[in-house]
Amino acid sequence: MSVMLNQRLMGKTAIITGGAGGIGKATAARLIDEGAQVVITDINLETGNAAAAALGDQALFIQHDVTCPEQWQKVINQTIATYGNLHILVNNAGVCFFNGLLDYSLDDIQTILNINLVSVMLGTQAAAPFISKAGGGAIVNMSSSEGLSSVNGLSAYIASKWAVRGYTKASAMELGPLGIRVNSVHPGGVNTPMANPTAMGKADFDKPYQQYPAQQGAEPENIASVVAFLASEDAAHCMGAEIAVDGGMTTGKYIDFLPGAP
Repeated sequence: MSVMLNQRLMGKTAIITGGAGGIGKATAARLIDEGAQVVITDINLETGNAAAAALGDQALFIQHDVTCPEQWQKVINQTIATYGNLHILVNNAGVCFFNGLLDYSLDDIQTILNINLVSVMLGTQAAAPFISKAGGGAIVNMSSSEGLSSVNGLSAYIASKWAVRGYTKASAMELGPLGIRVNSVHPGGVNTPMANPTAMGKADFDKPYQQYPAQQGAEPENIASVVAFLASEDAAHCMGAEIAVDGGMTTGKYIDFLPGAP
């Protein structure tokens, strides 16, 4: 990054799932800029290796199916073998299918729940003992603005993200005494392949978001900065918090004919 950041994560080790692109890669870059050594995991071997190469010497890539407990243990073991400890877990991997709620297949539903929710539970179980052993740290779970509200066409995704929100709070209760802070981040309208699958230009991508306070969509770096805060000791008293990074999407829409609209 062009701006020199505080090295508030110096000496810390982080695992970021879904780290080969989008929010995950931007988060890895931000944590590295703040001094952390980062393990990025992803199901895609080619893009994962490319991301690690672009991120530099402080990044390690491990191919990883986040729905598989044995692969979680492999990631933890390799992280400890390489860096000696673990302080931060960012459960970022996710998937989204657009469909009417009456039209989802069982396979679609199970895929969404397994990747978006079950992986968070498996990752927490695998990582928490090691984070506690290292003296404590942070788990950041990636939910969504749709984990705070709702839209049509995303019922299974919304169910998974509301569940991540609830699981975060339950985790914060049980892991707080072990020195682990657990919080959730709720992005909305982020310019990544998931939210912009047709790769629209920024002007076109921003148009639907003009009905919200920020007047534009987010970039992955906007989310990464909030994750970095929650991963750091600056968030020492944040436990079970849910932070919307959605440009005001969950605040409300403008009514054009009333005062205060842009």
